Formats: sequence, structure tokens, C-alpha cells
Amino acid sequence: MQSSTALEAVLKRDRMIVLTGLAGITALAWAYMGYLAWDMGHMDMSMDMAMPHMQTWGAMDLVLLCVMWAVMMVAMMVPSAAPMLLMFTTINRRRRTQQPYVPTAVFLGGYFLVWAGFSFLAMLAQWGLHSAALLSPMMVSTSPILGGLVLLAAGSFQWTPLKYTCLTRCRSPLGFLMTDWREGHRGALIMGLRHGMYCVGCCWFLMALLFVAGVMNLLWVAAIAAFVLVEKVVPRGDLVGRIAGGGLVVAGLVMLGQALVV
Repeated sequence: MQSSTALEAVLKRDRMIVLTGLAGITALAWAYMGYLAWDMGHMDMSMDMAMPHMQTWGAMDLVLLCVMWAVMMVAMMVPSAAPMLLMFTTINRRRRTQQPYVPTAVFLGGYFLVWAGFSFLAMLAQWGLHSAALLSPMMVSTSPILGGLVLLAAGSFQWTPLKYTCLTRCRSPLGFLMTDWREGHRGALIMGLRHGMYCVGCCWFLMALLFVAGVMNLLWVAAIAAFVLVEKVVPRGDLVGRIAGGGLVVAGLVMLGQALVV
């Protein structure tokens, strides 16, 4: 009984440490995003060193843009990844008597690596849209047709088998860890990478919605982050996602119809 009580106390302490760390990382990411949004709002159609220049993009501008996307993904995705990380922490602690302790940070590092790769692709997409004059200096789509197509595609994706498969894995932390558990630091990294891939597979089209209302529109960013959290954590979140997908399809059709009429 005493051993069980001591273990529960240790598990509670571990979860508190992880939650505090995740909250700190998320707060820093949102603070950085807030600074960039404030900085952008105080620039007259141009950017200083904190953001890519909108007229002429060089290598450093693209690096800064990639960093911006990476930080944004941390701000948006860490809250929805918290249940998985807490479950990993609990299972890892319970297995400590048989195996060496594996820091949760290694798992989180693998998760971040996948989203860093996504951020690089998002940077390339934004660069391409900018080069084609389809984005404004405030990083908002200038084409109603493009916006309508993105809404339509994102809404349709909510009903695809790929979305369902990835979301199911994200919604079941225990099931994922029971089937994909690997020992050691390398195992934790691999699990983080695999979970990150499921997460990207579930959410990548939702991130494309940022081009519709503005990449640096913090209200839009927060709304998408909240939706992702609901979809992954709340009971029947999958149903919420499908209903929202229908709404996105309708919005896309309306936007396309208005663009064609004009």
C-alpha cells in the first residue's frame, strides 16, 4: 500500500512537471507570435529583421519565415499533444523498475521534428504564393478563388479515410503507446516521430486555412488551435470535426460562387 501511494505521488509530481513545461513552451510560442503580429501591425507594408521582407525575399528571410511557422506550430499543437505526453510520462515512470528512465523531452523532440519538417513545406508554399502575387503583405490570400478552393479542400478532407485514421490514433494516447511502444531514448524518439506524423496527417489541411484569413491573424490561429484541441480531446470530437468540415465546404462554395459572379 505504501509503495503504491509513493508511486502515485511520484506520478502526480511527474505530470505536474510535464504540464508546467508544456505550458511554459506554449506561452513562449504565443508570446513570440504576439510580438510578430504587433511588429507587423506597426510596419507600413514592410518588415523589419523579425519578419521576412515582403518585397524581396532572400535566404535569411526564408529562414525567418520557416522559424515563424515552426513557432506557430508549437503554439497551436502542443496543447493537443499534452494528453499523449502525459500518458507517455505515466507509462514510462511505471516501467522504470525494468528499463532506464527515458525523458519525455525526447518524445517531444521527435514530435517537434515532424512539425519542423511541415513548417519547411509551409514556408515553401507561402513563398510560392507570394511569388505568384496570391498573398498580400499581411499574408492573406488576395484571390477569392484560392480562398474558396482551400476552404472546399479543407472541408472535404475532414471526411476522408486518412483524416479518420490519423485522428483515431491521436484521440487514443493509450492505444497508440500500447501498440507502438519502444524502449530507450531511440524508441522514445521514434514514438515521437510516429505520433507527429499522425498529427500532421490529421491537421495539415487545417493549417492551410491560415492562408485564407491571414497567417498572422492571431484570432484565426487561436480558433484553429482550439478546434484541433476539441477534435482530439473532447468526447465525440471526431463528429465535431466532420460537422465543421461540412461548414467549410459550404463556406468554400459560397466564396467560389461570389468570385465567379463578380
